[in-house]
Amino acid sequence: MSQDFNFYDVWKDLYSQSSKFFDEKISQDFPSQGMGQVLEMNLQFKKMIDESTLKYLEFINVPSRNDIADISSLIVNVDAKVDDLEEKLEEKFDNQDQESLKTELSNLKKDMKNLDNKLNQILTLLKVPETKK
Repeated sequence: MSQDFNFYDVWKDLYSQSSKFFDEKISQDFPSQGMGQVLEMNLQFKKMIDESTLKYLEFINVPSRNDIADISSLIVNVDAKVDDLEEKLEEKFDNQDQESLKTELSNLKKDMKNLDNKLNQILTLLKVPETKK
């Protein structure tokens, strides 16, 4: 080996050459094109995985996330309809209870009037003999 060989100078030259190379490539459209292609490949890969997963789940007869979401929305709709029906039934029963209460009150009023009339008759009959004495 010769004494002229300087490892530091070789490393410095390599560093400057690689730095120039990267600067040239970055100044061009290479990174944006490369990133776009990588993103597109990732999206295609994800789409392929999603489709194959859905097919596999369908094949083994297991519901997918979309199936479960559809079922849950149907359950929410049914629950809302049941609540509406309960409200309507309660209103109907409340109206029937009010109507039956009104009829009972009117019957009670009639009975009270009849009792009052009978009591008045009894009182008048009791008072009549007193005046005759």
